[in-house]
Amino acid sequence: MSRRGWAMAGMALAAAVALSGCAGTSGGTPTVIDDLEVEAAWVDNGRMIALVTWGSSTCAPIAEEGVLEQDGVLSVTLLDPPPVGEETERACTADMAPRATLVGLPEGIDPAQDLDVRVTYASAVGDTELDGVPGLAAPTTPTDYEPSAGWVEEGLFAVVTWGSSSCAPVVEDVQASAEKEVTLTFATPPADRICTMDMAPRVALAAVDGLADDDGVELVLQGDTFSGVRIPILG
Repeated sequence: MSRRGWAMAGMALAAAVALSGCAGTSGGTPTVIDDLEVEAAWVDNGRMIALVTWGSSTCAPIAEEGVLEQDGVLSVTLLDPPPVGEETERACTADMAPRATLVGLPEGIDPAQDLDVRVTYASAVGDTELDGVPGLAAPTTPTDYEPSAGWVEEGLFAVVTWGSSSCAPVVEDVQASAEKEVTLTFATPPADRICTMDMAPRVALAAVDGLADDDGVELVLQGDTFSGVRIPILG
């Protein structure tokens, strides 16, 4: 299956698929990975990248801070998510889906230039090349707390929002609403939801069909706390 094929299939997958070495239990069960396939997208105006790996949709790995090696390669180590509690194992769904992990970038990376990324997760190593975005300057501030989005590959993009880490918006619908426009609708949150009072980046993946070209596409965010917010999809 092509990368576009597995991305689209993963976004629509409803049936459980057996997954060997499901990641992340407090019992210390190690993740087992035979082949690590990795993709990436620029987000937060080049301050971060979203790394996309394949596995349980409810147990996305977390990342240590990226390190820029002397050869210009960004080295990232992924870890299993922390346990829910001291004596509680994290239950991972046995599906197979693309998951996004945010990685903060060290100084010295120019998002207008191509970036080679090497990812280590458990005993596996994967590599990907992230194309630079012409005209995108290296940011001079930590973040502006604004939503952002970036293409992972054709038809698949990562979207980052800021807010409570325990109340991340849920993608409900994605449509190509014009030749150079994608409308993403978040689900209406429960009226009684309780959110932690932190401010954190939340990342989601979304797939869209019907675009002739990915260049210059604008994303319109609707639903949850958004009403017609427009942002470019980088890449």
